[in-house]
Amino acid sequence: MSKISIVVPVYWNSDTLELLYEDMKEKVLPKLDDYEIVFVDDGSGDNSWEIINKIAAQDPHVVATKLSRNFGEHAAILAGLSVCTGDCAVTKQADLQEDSTLILEMYESWKRGNKVVLAIRESRDENPITKFFAGCYYFLVRKTINKDMPQGGCDCYLVDRKAIEVLKMMDEKNSSLTLQVMWVGFKTEKIYFHRKDREVGKGRWTLGKKVKLVVDSMMSFSYFPIRCMATLGSIFSLMSLVGIILTIREKVLNPEAHVGYASIMTVLLFGFGALFIMLSMLGEYIWRALEESRNRPPFIIDEVHRAEDKEEK
Repeated sequence: MSKISIVVPVYWNSDTLELLYEDMKEKVLPKLDDYEIVFVDDGSGDNSWEIINKIAAQDPHVVATKLSRNFGEHAAILAGLSVCTGDCAVTKQADLQEDSTLILEMYESWKRGNKVVLAIRESRDENPITKFFAGCYYFLVRKTINKDMPQGGCDCYLVDRKAIEVLKMMDEKNSSLTLQVMWVGFKTEKIYFHRKDREVGKGRWTLGKKVKLVVDSMMSFSYFPIRCMATLGSIFSLMSLVGIILTIREKVLNPEAHVGYASIMTVLLFGFGALFIMLSMLGEYIWRALEESRNRPPFIIDEVHRAEDKEEK
């Protein structure tokens, strides 16, 4: 009999946690062979932790996990994967924007032999601005990082125990867990769903976090930023050379012309071009050194409450 772990990262979700649990209890949990729900409190400032423990008191399959502070959704999910005991694990957002029955579809796909199942947003009810910037991000990812990134992107996925162990071994901090899941390369299937707009509570996915995701994705999986610096340096250097040639030509054809401003600008452009090229070279070394020197843990678990731990006491 196989066991599935449902990992739910929690950050200021006190208004949706009980609704989420009741929804899964009605639509999903009775249809599973064996399960556990791993709620991970990612340093919430509300009473999410108290509600998690309240749910855990009702259901012995619930594992209440609390991080020492807010580490971000990537770390919270990774923490949940580190404590889960299922043969596979599926991530579930706490904002009620995807149907809980999606878990059953992904679970059935895993039973068919797929070690990674991606839940792809085929359509979404969110406002046009959110859709536009999300589309820009996924377009950028497809062009510079992973050409297989779906157009609608994905937030939820199921991973086999083998994939979980690989993700734990990678132990990366400032990265994109979704891209890591796609990177592992196990047999994968995509399942499409409709993402609803958020009806309860307030989203905490701020502009700063979105920008950080873009930067983390680019720095962790692509050389594009460094290559861009080298390209800019080359363009500026070429522009300066053209400017130098034009300045000399102007001086030869018209000896009385005042070319001081042009000559200064060409020298500055050449200097900036050389500087960008040198920075790109240094960046190559710094980027590699940074990858090897990240020894701090991506998360710190403060408390883990299981039903069996209470029975032992």
